[in-house]
Amino acid sequence: MKNKTFDRIKKMVKPYRKTVIFVIILAVIIDIMALVKPYLVRLLIDDFLKNGISQNEFLSVNIIAYIYIGLVLFENFLEYFNSTRTNIIGESVVFDLRNKMYTYMEKANIKFHDKMPSGTLFVRIISDIEDIYALFCDVITTSIKDIFIIIGLVGVMIYISCKLAMISMIIIPLIIVSSLILTKLLNKTYSAVKTVRTKLNIFFSESIYGLKVIKIFNRQKEKQTECENITDEFRKTIKPIGLFQGLLPAIMTLIENLGIAIVIWSVVNKWIGASLEVGVIYMFITYLKSLFDPINRLIENVEVVEEAVTSIDKIYEILDKEEYVEDFDSGKRIDKIKGKIEFRNVWFAYEEENWILKNVSFTIEPGQSVALVGKTGSGKTTITNLINRFYTIQKGEILIDGINIYDINLADLRRNIGTILQDPFIYAKSIKDNIKLFNDISDEKIEEAIELASATEFVENQENGLDEIARERGNSFSAGEKQLLAFARIFALQPSVFILDEATANIDTTTEQLIQESVDKLSSEKTSIFIAHRLATIVNVDKIIVLSNGEIVEEGNHEELVKSGGYYSKLYNSYYNSLI
Repeated sequence: MKNKTFDRIKKMVKPYRKTVIFVIILAVIIDIMALVKPYLVRLLIDDFLKNGISQNEFLSVNIIAYIYIGLVLFENFLEYFNSTRTNIIGESVVFDLRNKMYTYMEKANIKFHDKMPSGTLFVRIISDIEDIYALFCDVITTSIKDIFIIIGLVGVMIYISCKLAMISMIIIPLIIVSSLILTKLLNKTYSAVKTVRTKLNIFFSESIYGLKVIKIFNRQKEKQTECENITDEFRKTIKPIGLFQGLLPAIMTLIENLGIAIVIWSVVNKWIGASLEVGVIYMFITYLKSLFDPINRLIENVEVVEEAVTSIDKIYEILDKEEYVEDFDSGKRIDKIKGKIEFRNVWFAYEEENWILKNVSFTIEPGQSVALVGKTGSGKTTITNLINRFYTIQKGEILIDGINIYDINLADLRRNIGTILQDPFIYAKSIKDNIKLFNDISDEKIEEAIELASATEFVENQENGLDEIARERGNSFSAGEKQLLAFARIFALQPSVFILDEATANIDTTTEQLIQESVDKLSSEKTSIFIAHRLATIVNVDKIIVLSNGEIVEEGNHEELVKSGGYYSKLYNSYYNSLI
């Protein structure tokens, strides 16, 4: 195990070190009782049963029997109590780590999520963390207990008969060699299994979310073939592990019986130089057999450790990437922004110097409505992403109310910016919760927002009104109804800046007109930015910024740009002719 991984495990256990110490102490007590029980049986055999039990000895025999029964009951109780405490440690560690992982995902910037597939994150936060749970429940405390019992058993065996113990220890090298070989083979397999399992989970995650697309394009057969190929790859990768898992107990059982045979053969042939009493032989063989259980567990736990170590490393590969974590604590605190937005000579590229925006400069005054126009890939959505500070620019400066956007507290900035996308995300919660989005908003304001978004009829038509529960991703609502909820969500939050990315594309014309009236009311007071492909929806905005290949080629209102006969005029005429 790498030192780095070991340090991570110690850090995870640290908050529960007192419980771990308590569990270890209990384990030692259980081990002591396990050592005492065979000794009591030896007393019965050699001191009483061998020569017959006299009338005076019944009391002593009964006392030994009662002590034995008491030890069994108390040992079982402690085992149960120890097991529950161990599970609590594992559950607590997993609770902390899963919350830490989720917090990281929430605080990670958009660049991180662009690079990291959602299926991979799902595997990390569910499957990999379950592997770590197994480490703390099945390995750490139980392994300490097993090590103590092995030391105790070997010590007692040496005390009973040093020579016989030395003879029986012949099997120890066999155990070590076997375990080392199998462990080495397992190490090579686990990493490959993890990789393929992640690939499999990503495939299923994408297939489930994209099932409608698969059906629309009739690709069921092709996806089924892909599924069979990936599952077959996973089966072939994991097959050696099953082989090793079956081989390991078989080898251990063979070595155990070989050890017992050596002991019996040694006693019968008097290799140890003296005859042992029957009870002593029984006790020695019992200790020898008991020695194999903890050794077997330690070896079997190797695979659990390997899986957990691989999972810990993969999880911390994410958690250690601090460069992706957004800072929501620092920066200038702003309660309400006025809405003046300035881009000064901004250059931006998602990767290296593949520039998406090239020396872009413009100013949006507070309360001004602005439309970003241009062909796909011209940089319209990128500008809105930069206003939300989803990415960091390489050159230039972006200002909000005269303050550099990177000097403003990120939470305050985004609270003042409301964005509506073409495909808004709807949670599997009530309509009210989807509008509030976990904010403290009164029912009166929610109703006002619904009315402003022209969603009153839609809500009233639901069986449970505002308490109607949406299906996963809002699949119980139409695309237009989801957009109405998105508008109500923004109106309820009342941000200072509105960004609408073709947000009325999925709404019928009548509803769009109603929403447009509401947007016009708000945009008269708030800064509004529209990304529009349907140019008819932006003819009344204060200013149109025309983009081409990441550069601003024109700027002005609709009438000015149409009269100029430039790039926008051609776009508008092309759009108008397409309608005809």
